[in-house]
Amino acid sequence: MVVPVELTESQIETLRQRAKALGISPEQLASAAVADLVSQPAEDFGTAAARVLSKNSELYRRLA
Repeated sequence: MVVPVELTESQIETLRQRAKALGISPEQLASAAVADLVSQPAEDFGTAAARVLSKNSELYRRLA
C-alpha cells in the first residue's frame, strides 16, 4: 500500500540524512517507523506509540 505523506523541505532533508546514516533509503526508514508503530497489538498501541516517540524523539525533533 502506498500512503502519500506531506513533509516540509526541512523534514525531507532530515529524513534523507537519517536514512543515509543508517544506510537505507528514506522510504525504507519511513516504512520501518510505521511498521514498528503498527506491529504492536491494539491493546498495546499507547505503549508502542510512546516507545516509538521516545525512541525516535531526536528524529521527530529534527523533523519538526
